[in-house]
Amino acid sequence: MPLLSFECFQCGECCANLGLVHIIKEDDCDFRFLIHNNYTGEETPVSIDPDKRDLFLDMSILKKFPRICPFFRHQPDSGKACCTVYLTRPDICRDYGCWRLLILNHRGRRVGRVRYIRTLCSEDPVLTKLWDECVEHNVEPDDRVWEDKMIQTLTRAGYTVRK
Repeated sequence: MPLLSFECFQCGECCANLGLVHIIKEDDCDFRFLIHNNYTGEETPVSIDPDKRDLFLDMSILKKFPRICPFFRHQPDSGKACCTVYLTRPDICRDYGCWRLLILNHRGRRVGRVRYIRTLCSEDPVLTKLWDECVEHNVEPDDRVWEDKMIQTLTRAGYTVRK
């Protein structure tokens, strides 16, 4: 399956449990760290992006969400998710894409995501029923054609779909 484009909307879900994966092994007290990946054993040097140092110093989010990545913060002006080591982030973070299609309702709120393996993640019963009845049975082998057909079906049902 070809890798499709991905646009991050900075929701922060990808970082929600990375505190269990990325452990700070060394802190040189100069905004540089060595992090250890608990799953792969990989160690990666990272440094806090110069424009995010003040943001990084506010550790209050780690008390509220103890399993979150130690470098995750919310931007105070927008509330959007922010990686404070974005420029030097580990490969696992660089390669991550949480969805191939994002499905929004008529109010613009996210009601579902389609992952790269053509799997719907949704708690919306109407969307889930539509998926089960129409979209899941689309066995088109070509990913681009499958995606276009799915977008048409979801759009006809009143959803907005973002790639």
